[in-house]
Amino acid sequence: MHRSALDYLINWKQKARHKPLVIRGARQVGKSYLVSMFARQHFSDFIELNFEKDPGAVSLFSGTPQKAIQLLELKYNKPIDIENTLVFLDEIQAAPEVFAKLRYFYEDLPQLHIIAAGSLLDFVLEDHTFSMPVGRIEYLHLGPMTFEEFLAASKKNLLYDFIQTYSVTKDMPDSVHLDLVSLFKTYLIIGGMPEAVLAYLETQSFHESERVKASILGTYEDDFHKYGSRVNHLRILNVFKKLPLMVGEKFKYVNVDRNERAQGIENDLHLLEMARIAFRVKHSACNGVPLGAEANEKKFKLLFLDVGLMASACGLGMLDLEAADDLIMSNSGSLCEQFAGQHLLYSDDCFKKPELYYWVREAKSSSAEVDYIISSGSKIIPIEIKAGKTGRLKSLHQFINEKGIHSAVRINLAKPSVFQDSNKLTGGQTVEYRLLSIPFYLIGQIRRLIHE
Repeated sequence: MHRSALDYLINWKQKARHKPLVIRGARQVGKSYLVSMFARQHFSDFIELNFEKDPGAVSLFSGTPQKAIQLLELKYNKPIDIENTLVFLDEIQAAPEVFAKLRYFYEDLPQLHIIAAGSLLDFVLEDHTFSMPVGRIEYLHLGPMTFEEFLAASKKNLLYDFIQTYSVTKDMPDSVHLDLVSLFKTYLIIGGMPEAVLAYLETQSFHESERVKASILGTYEDDFHKYGSRVNHLRILNVFKKLPLMVGEKFKYVNVDRNERAQGIENDLHLLEMARIAFRVKHSACNGVPLGAEANEKKFKLLFLDVGLMASACGLGMLDLEAADDLIMSNSGSLCEQFAGQHLLYSDDCFKKPELYYWVREAKSSSAEVDYIISSGSKIIPIEIKAGKTGRLKSLHQFINEKGIHSAVRINLAKPSVFQDSNKLTGGQTVEYRLLSIPFYLIGQIRRLIHE
C-alpha cells in the first residue's frame, strides 16, 4: 500500500535539523500505517505510543526531552539510539500537553526523529489553552489514497509508471486509455480509504469493500460524542448524512433541515470540517493569487472526505462495474465532482493546508459557475468537470472573458488533448484560450501537465 507521502518523510529524515512532524488527516486515512511503513523501511528501531489506548503515557513527557527519552527506555526496556529510532506519538489530540512540548524536542534534541498524528487534532488546535509550538513543528496533511496509489496497490506498475511520465504531446493508445478508464470506474465505487481498498484487492469483491466502508462511516458517527458538550448529536448526525447528497451544490442551510436554525447547522458543519470529514470549496472572485484573499465565506460548496464513502452513503456502493456508467452520471455527475475535488485538495505540496475554490456569477440574465479554480504559480487555472466525454463549456468561456485567462482545464472521460480554442459569447465577444483536456485518471498529474 504505497503512499506518495513516504517520499516527503524520507526527505524529512535526511535533514540535519528536523522539526517534529505532525500528520493531520481524518480517521482511517492511513496515518498510522504510513508511519509504521516508514519506520520499517528507514529505521533500525521504532517506538509507538497511542495516547487514547495508554493515557498514562502522558506522564513520560512531564520533564525535559532528555528525561522523556530515559523514561521511554525504562518503559520499553531497551536503549534508544537517538539518530536511528523513530518515536511515534499517535492520537496526540488525547494528550494536548504533550503536543505543546513538541517544541522542546526541536530545541533540545533536533537529531531525534519524532512524529505525531491525530485524527481529531484540529479540535485541540482550535481550542488550545497552551502555548503553541509555532515555528518548531511542521505539518503533513494526509488524505485518502489517490488514484495513482490505487494503481500501485493493485500491482498495475506499468500503468502507474506510464501516467507518472505521460505528456499530452504523446499518443494515448486506445487499449491503455480503456484500461485506465475501467480502473477509474472501479476506484469511483471503492474510493481511497486504505482498508476498503485492501479489502477489495484481497477479495476482488465490492461487497467486502462495502462492508469496510459501512464500518468506517459508523466509526465517524461513534466519534460525535468526542466533539464536546456543544454537540447536538441528532442534528450533527443529520448534517453528516445529508452531506454526501449535497456535494457539488451551492450549500443552503435550509436543504439540511428547514426546522433547524442556520447557526446550529453551521456549528455542526464546522465540527465535521475539523474532523476532516467535510471540506468547503469557497467562492473566490479570482482576480489574483492567492485565491483565498478574495474568498467569500458565505458562498461555498461542500466536498465529502472520500468518493467511495460518498457512494456508499448515497446507496451506490454495491453497483456492478457494468452499471458504472450510470453511476458516473448519477446525481448530475456529483461523484465525478467529488473524485476530482478530493484529488485537487491534495494536489499541492503535502505541507500546505488543503484548500480549493470555485467561481460563480449569479445573475437573472446570465448565471455561470466554474467547478474548481486552482493556482499554478501566479496563474489562475479554471477547471471544468464533465461526467461524460463531451459537454458545453459556456460558464468557462464567460470566466475566461471576464478574467482575461489564457489557459483552462477540462476533465472528462475522453482521451487527453491540448488545443487552441475559440468561441463566441452571446454578447458577440470572442474568447481564445488554450484548453488542456484530460481524463479523470490523469487528475493526479494535473499540476505537472499544466506546467508542461
